[in-house]
Amino acid sequence: MNDRTPTTRSAVRSLRDRPHAEVLIIGGGINGIATFRELALQGVDVALVERGDFVSGASSASSHMVHGGVRYLENGEFRLVQEAVAERNRLLRTAPHYVRPLETTIPIFSTFSGILSAPFRLLVTHGRGKARERGAALIKIGLTLYDTFSRDGGQVPRHKFRGRRRSLSELPRLNSDVKYTATYYDASMHDPERLALDVLHDGIVAGGDRARAANYLPAVGFENGAVQLRDETTGDVFDVTAKVILNTSGPWTDLTNEALGRGTRFMGGTKGSHIVLDHPELLAATGGREIFFEHSDGRIVLIYPLKDRVLVGTTDIDADPSAPTSCTSEEVDYFIDLVGHVFPDISVDRSQIVYTFSGIRPLPRHDDTAPGFVSRDYRIEPSEHAGVPLLSLVGGKWTTFRALAAHLANDTLELLGKTRSVGTETLAIGGGKDFPKGRAARTRWVAERADGNDRGRVEVLLDRYGTRADEVLAATPEHDETIALLPGYTAAELAHLAASEQVVHLDDLLLRRTSIAFLGGLTLERVRAAAEAIAPVLNWDGARVDDEIRRMAQLLRTAHRIDVERGGAVVDI
Repeated sequence: MNDRTPTTRSAVRSLRDRPHAEVLIIGGGINGIATFRELALQGVDVALVERGDFVSGASSASSHMVHGGVRYLENGEFRLVQEAVAERNRLLRTAPHYVRPLETTIPIFSTFSGILSAPFRLLVTHGRGKARERGAALIKIGLTLYDTFSRDGGQVPRHKFRGRRRSLSELPRLNSDVKYTATYYDASMHDPERLALDVLHDGIVAGGDRARAANYLPAVGFENGAVQLRDETTGDVFDVTAKVILNTSGPWTDLTNEALGRGTRFMGGTKGSHIVLDHPELLAATGGREIFFEHSDGRIVLIYPLKDRVLVGTTDIDADPSAPTSCTSEEVDYFIDLVGHVFPDISVDRSQIVYTFSGIRPLPRHDDTAPGFVSRDYRIEPSEHAGVPLLSLVGGKWTTFRALAAHLANDTLELLGKTRSVGTETLAIGGGKDFPKGRAARTRWVAERADGNDRGRVEVLLDRYGTRADEVLAATPEHDETIALLPGYTAAELAHLAASEQVVHLDDLLLRRTSIAFLGGLTLERVRAAAEAIAPVLNWDGARVDDEIRRMAQLLRTAHRIDVERGGAVVDI
């Protein structure tokens, strides 16, 4: 194909050809997407636009956890913890393909530390001043409260305390100075981006022609009662009107309002970074548990086994959402140091880093409050622009996305004079619908689809997509051969994702539709193999493939510190 003139994508065309919706949502992170699903289920004519790819901002930089937020108890955020625990329990039921119980252990090195300073920081200094390490007594109080919040739903066991001897028996590589460990359960979120794509898919299916969503379509202005949208792939600008506008832009909420002609100062996000290690020794030392603890500076950090890798995070640093973000060399040093604090006889160096990522949390302005003490709760700021109601979302976290979206949707329905007809508390998400529970049910599910398909391949797809694996199996040939350079993936599978999930650039596929980049080991040859697999369905010619490979290599280098020209080595920037 030699004509490289971009054509208008069907998702964009559906908005341009019918440029009105009852509700226009600006921002395609998890909160905007979940609100889109909520409104689509109520029969609302709703449109969602995202300036980049879906779930490419704050929502793509999470710690891969679904948790009640035990540390928020110290901040006095009891309402948020109660809601978050309830939503964690719901997600274990409604999204079992991606959300699973996670055993979490806190190593504790003192008995009474922090028992007086913690309430003082909460009630008097509001997070200012030097944090002190939390001792066993304070952690015991917190986990007892946490169990109280968790008792509804019965999805996870209560916490347990262990003394030094038992702790080192269970985790022998742990720092021998440990006095106690406390073990409790939250939940892991293996594939946050895919979970969000499932939520989006559910909204599109539920709403039909009345639910439209498009990526790479930023809001760039507001004139005569209409939002101006620009198609990033063609440069075309067109107007869309709506009865209600929802700003769910996360850290960029103020920037979106500024583009709409309404200056606001709602946001004050903080940066959180992570590194991913290919480190079998450290992976084994975790015993399959998340190690969640307080580093020497009072910051809460984690060491988390995930996909045969180890995720280490996170930082909490004030950041400017208008500037690009990446994991700095100082943060890498910090992560390596904290691993040594917990597992002192395990060596970690930069050669074991296979991926890094960083994002800005959508937190409210917090002036001189310490970042770790800034509320993780959310609020909705109502306003009006040229006679059009505008609701701006401030705050929000992954775990509470459904409750937040239900709240925002209810406020929107009230503005429209409509009432809710469908609840989502127990509604399965995407591939979580009819997901086989238990080994016997899983064996039956796989066996029913293994006639003509390799049994191992069906297992992989069930793990990767839940019961939506049926869609992949229907779209790919039997005995589909995997790509030699991309083990576990086939060209037909990648092409299906590109064709059905609004892939515009190669990084959409490698960073968000799959875990290929996260797992590490990317080389130029592997990047090219992925590009060539999806080129036919996206009508990419050789020049476009080369462009996408260059774009991907540059993005990996600047945003993720990975150099594919050096076999995926981490680079200093």
